[in-house]
Amino acid sequence: MKKLLLAFCLFATGARAQSTDSVTIRKIYNEILTNSPSYEWLRQLTQQIGPRLSGSAGAQKAVEWSKQLMEKEGFDRVFLQEVMVPHWVRGAKEVAYIQNGKQKITVPIAALGGSVATSPKGVEAQVIEVKSFQELRDLGAEKVKGKIVFFNRPMDPTKLNTFEAYGGAVEQRANGATEAGKLGAVGAIVRSMTTALDDNPHTGSMRYATGVPLIPTASISTNGAELLSKSLKTNANLTFYFKQSCESLPDAKSYNVVGEIKGSEKPDEIIVVGGHLDSWDIGQGAHDDGSGCVQSIDVLRTLKALGIKPKRTLRAVMFMNEENGLRGGVGYADYAKKNNEKHIAAVESDNGGFTPRGFGIVGTAEQRAKVMPWKPLLTPYGLSEIGAGSGGADIGPLAQLGTVLFGFKPDSQRYFDFHHTGIDRFEGVNKRELELGAASMAALVYLLDQHGL
Repeated sequence: MKKLLLAFCLFATGARAQSTDSVTIRKIYNEILTNSPSYEWLRQLTQQIGPRLSGSAGAQKAVEWSKQLMEKEGFDRVFLQEVMVPHWVRGAKEVAYIQNGKQKITVPIAALGGSVATSPKGVEAQVIEVKSFQELRDLGAEKVKGKIVFFNRPMDPTKLNTFEAYGGAVEQRANGATEAGKLGAVGAIVRSMTTALDDNPHTGSMRYATGVPLIPTASISTNGAELLSKSLKTNANLTFYFKQSCESLPDAKSYNVVGEIKGSEKPDEIIVVGGHLDSWDIGQGAHDDGSGCVQSIDVLRTLKALGIKPKRTLRAVMFMNEENGLRGGVGYADYAKKNNEKHIAAVESDNGGFTPRGFGIVGTAEQRAKVMPWKPLLTPYGLSEIGAGSGGADIGPLAQLGTVLFGFKPDSQRYFDFHHTGIDRFEGVNKRELELGAASMAALVYLLDQHGL
């Protein structure tokens, strides 16, 4: 009888907690969908400041803007955490064309971040098209030396999760110049990372291996890649010309920007919610990752506006240098370790401001099991995809401290239309989708704060 009574009491307590949580989550959504300033914040960040590549004047303006914003919102503490970041500059706009006999056809390209420049006259050479590094190696130096290597493996359109498709193709961008340089190529051109066929080249970071010749590398738009591939089939001796003026400058001082609301019961337990403040230089960084930044700040604003006093300390972190170095994420984890801080959970939004679908979780099976009872509270808001997955690049280094990571998962189908392009602008973000994302993150942070892990 006593066991039955205890079971009933536990059930009743759990039911009351679920009811309270359900009511509070509804209040969170109502607050954000009626009063959120996140869309206006995004407009300011993207249109008044614009591109924010690490080390740039735009990045510094974004640091100052986000610090002032969180101070204005009345967070308990706002501070800057210094990090040294790479400083790569694009220089003059790139030029490229296919020379097919007497026909010269201009195509859109964008230098990849970290690439060296061409000579002032540019580079012109015959082209070797490959779909994989193994195919390139099989050709050998004899066939590759003095040529431009054209990496033309598309993202797999059969992958329903476009991030899986991206993961299957992005090594060409990251390591293509190194693999081509090993065999004596004079340049590398990489098909843009998107399933769309358009004229928007996608930039992104690349890296050189030690001891390998540094050759210039750029992305070519998918329409340009299709044209180049088709032209090579009719004339294998055509040439490709490109010119770019990029360079790497000495590392620059920058900052992560941190806003904090102190916990009322367990202030030593910290929950982070964040996005990365830097963006590539050819667009406005609206989806990548202005959206994640304003959503994260709005999480703290919303709980404060509703009079919810968190049990644990909540931090909104604007990470610097995700795009071409991850110095902010690594630096923040080092800061937490140095100060013996206990981060129980971290949530990152870096997949665009699209319709929410759920959260990926990086943690033990036991930790994930503690989250699953919350699914009935979140599913009515479209958050059905909750389970093992990825967290986020910036919060990734916190995993070594035992932090459970949560990656916000919006619908992925349109993200790579915008990712790292000149069209990643404010106009491409839908206000309601942005706000629904902020509400989803706020609901999760509320549950993490109330129940812990």
